[in-house]
Amino acid sequence: MRLVAVGRMKDKAELALVERYLKRLRPRLDIVELADGRGSPDEIKRREAQAILAACPPQAFLIVLDEAGRSFSSPGFSEAMAEWSALGRPLCFVIGGAEGLDAAVIERSDAKLSFGTLTWPHMLVRIMLVEQIYRAQAIAVGHPYHRSGRP
Repeated sequence: MRLVAVGRMKDKAELALVERYLKRLRPRLDIVELADGRGSPDEIKRREAQAILAACPPQAFLIVLDEAGRSFSSPGFSEAMAEWSALGRPLCFVIGGAEGLDAAVIERSDAKLSFGTLTWPHMLVRIMLVEQIYRAQAIAVGHPYHRSGRP
C-alpha cells in the first residue's frame, strides 16, 4: 500500500502518531511526500496532479480523499478495504494539497473517500487516514482495538 500526500510532515508529535500506526500495518504503508506546488491555484493543482500521478503505480487502485467522496463507517471502510485488496492491485491513497485535487487525479481515481464536509488540516487527515487503515485491518481480523459498543 502507498499513501501519496502533498506536503511534508514536520511536527514531531504528528510524526509520532503516524509512526504509531505505520509500524502495526500489514501489508506496510509507504508514504510518499510531495512538495507543495507554486504559482496560481490552477497551476498549483496542475503541477501537484502531475507529481501525484507519477508517484502512483500505473496499475494501482487509486483512492482519493475528497469532500465529495463516500463517507464510511469504520466497519464499512474495513469491508471496502477487503474488497479493494481482493482485486490484486496495490492500494494507493492520495491526499491533495491546500488547493485540492486536480480533475485529472479525480478522473484517474477508482474510489473517493470523505472524512465529512468539515475542512481538516492536511497533516491531521494523514493521521486520521493511517489510523483508519489500521482500524480497518483490526476489524477484519477481529482484533479488540475496534470496539463497536455492542455487548
